[in-house]
Amino acid sequence: MLYARLIIMRLLKAVIVLFLIVIFNFFLIQMAPGDPAAVMAGEAGATDPEFLRQLREQFGLDQPLYVQLWRYISGIATLDFGYSYRQQMPVFDLIMDRMPATLLLTGTAFVMSLGLGILAGSMAAARAKKLSGSVIMALALVFYATPLFWVALMSVVLFSVQLDWLPAYGFASVGTGYTGFALALDIGKHLILPATTLALFFMAIYTRMTRTSMLEASQQDYVKTARSKGLASGVIQRRHILRNALLPIITLAGLQAGQMVGGAILTETVFAWPGIGRLMFEALMQRDYNLLLGIFFFSAALVILFNIITDLVYGLVDPRIKEAS
Repeated sequence: MLYARLIIMRLLKAVIVLFLIVIFNFFLIQMAPGDPAAVMAGEAGATDPEFLRQLREQFGLDQPLYVQLWRYISGIATLDFGYSYRQQMPVFDLIMDRMPATLLLTGTAFVMSLGLGILAGSMAAARAKKLSGSVIMALALVFYATPLFWVALMSVVLFSVQLDWLPAYGFASVGTGYTGFALALDIGKHLILPATTLALFFMAIYTRMTRTSMLEASQQDYVKTARSKGLASGVIQRRHILRNALLPIITLAGLQAGQMVGGAILTETVFAWPGIGRLMFEALMQRDYNLLLGIFFFSAALVILFNIITDLVYGLVDPRIKEAS
């Protein structure tokens, strides 16, 4: 009961934080140079002040700032995020159309990076004084230090251009008419390169964090007691060291799960992946304020959601936290 009350309190705090983020993002966008009317007028080659005034009136940019803010906040309460005049679609429909592709990419990359990172970190900790452990950490350092866009470009050159194993861009093959399992397989082939590219950087972080946490946990008294009882090394590693070393990794994973959505901008741009990261880049270039604010809102909501999920996972991994709550 107390734990459920804690979750309710976290949800209420999340609503307050999201509200503050909405206000902050609104004023941040207003401070940016240019506006949609000026950009569209420039692209049309129109310098008539009257035409520019009509565009600003059409977009509601001629209203006082507090009126624009109130209109935006009241619209969010009804899931009305405005209209994208550049895309000629409601902002909510645009984001919902792109969101599945981003969640598929970031979700796959998150599972890959977390699973492989914990596995590699565990192996490096178990072989801390061996050459294999040093090799694992050296590879993790290389992936951590290598720029994401360079890995993306090199993977396209190697696996798409040179070897012709995987498609270089897009969400699925165009004009094939695939359905069912064939379509899922085609999407999976297109997903391999962008998901792996995005996962490598985060996998390196989890590898280093897992190794450090496990080496620290291996020096605790309960581990020495388990060894003195004659328990097998594998059992000690899994049940005693790894489980207690997971808490800082869960904290880091909860923070970086939301960051992956923002970090997907470069990946989606290089691989022409039709997600909200690429949509954000296009909206920024076009000064599409309504669309940018909508993307910022959903990105912030995802980060807050992942933090709440992290709190729930804490209680599953370590029951003491649940009891203390």
